[in-house]
Amino acid sequence: EISNIAAAIHISSFITASSFLNLRGRHNSIMSTVPSSSNSFLPTELQTAVLGGSESIPESTPIIKGYAFPPPPSSASSSSSSSVDYELLLDAMLTTGFQATHFAMACDEVTRMLTWRLSQEDLENTQEGLEMKEALRDTEFEDPATHNDVRTKIFLGCTSNLISSGVRESIRYLCQHKLIDVLVTTAGGIEEDLIKCMAPTYVGDFNLKGKELRPKGLNRIGNLLLPNDNYCKFEDWLMPILDAMLKEQREDGVLWTPSRMIRRLGKEINHEESIYYWCYKNDIPVYCPSITDGSIGDMLYFHTFKSGVDDDANLGGQTHIVLDIVRDIRSMNNESVTCKCWRRTGAIILGGGLPKHHICNANLMRNGADFAVFLNTAQEFDGSDSGAKPDEAVSWGKIKMEARPVKVHGEATLLFPLLVARTFAKIGRW
Repeated sequence: EISNIAAAIHISSFITASSFLNLRGRHNSIMSTVPSSSNSFLPTELQTAVLGGSESIPESTPIIKGYAFPPPPSSASSSSSSSVDYELLLDAMLTTGFQATHFAMACDEVTRMLTWRLSQEDLENTQEGLEMKEALRDTEFEDPATHNDVRTKIFLGCTSNLISSGVRESIRYLCQHKLIDVLVTTAGGIEEDLIKCMAPTYVGDFNLKGKELRPKGLNRIGNLLLPNDNYCKFEDWLMPILDAMLKEQREDGVLWTPSRMIRRLGKEINHEESIYYWCYKNDIPVYCPSITDGSIGDMLYFHTFKSGVDDDANLGGQTHIVLDIVRDIRSMNNESVTCKCWRRTGAIILGGGLPKHHICNANLMRNGADFAVFLNTAQEFDGSDSGAKPDEAVSWGKIKMEARPVKVHGEATLLFPLLVARTFAKIGRW
């Protein structure tokens, strides 16, 4: 039922948008064609401008209605558990309006990602189905008995501030239980997870003054505080690993890429609270083309002094660690390309910037993702990719034209744990 309502909202939104200009031009004539006889004593101009009639709205259009809270407990039973039904509370968001409706639609979109199976496709009576059937020929999934094993390939993208925050635990849950297939983040999104395995991040305040924090060695991320000692511990841990990586590059010919380096760090951290430990354990690839834009980049820079780089020499890749980003872009795009027409892809992107574009651009290589949820606070008026709505991605071929993508204008620390609870934790995947 929830999915049907969400689909109805998508349809009604499309009708409203596509007919807006026509309705705007017809506004005065619509208002004047349905006068009210009970107000005949008013001047015609008032009847037309203020009290005119309305066009009928289709009966299937959802009605705005929020959650009806039960009566509060009496004083005699105040210690009893709450009678609030949180399932119904989340259900009611769909018809609450504004971003609550978009959040519920996002939950529905993720549910569709998780529940799609190749076995649901009609491979005999549609053009798309016939193309799928032909593409399946001579593959391990040619037999219809295997079609229920073919599921959506899910890309998750997040910005580094979310790893600094408690959203890290929600993302770790997804990786620990192998509920996503590919992760894309920034350099801070890698190092902040690893640093938390060594020392904590603390709750601070948005109003703490930088000139007072700096002499104390306290770094502020919004209302989070990270002691600079945390980064010193990270350097002590990372430098020996970089030594070993350089030795393997020199002696064994190992070709390092950002994703291969992240996998190695996940192995080395060997900590069950780490996102990248679980990505290593579950073979979830992690892509970060901006790996040098953070503390990891600082450490790689510091390591060049240790390894003896000569900026003017023809180094040949032997005196410092080399990270091959070309090999990684090939791997990242192939994550999408190797999903043939008979497998769906889905994108869940928290925040904007590099992770958002990297995932969308990879899905361009297969003519678009089938499912997409954007969750961020960015606006589109400045033309940024971060603020761009899903329809802009449709114009580029990064989301399929027939998809039902959703953007939620909201802050991920509030909404993503609820989305995970409503979808992944409730449905599972395998």
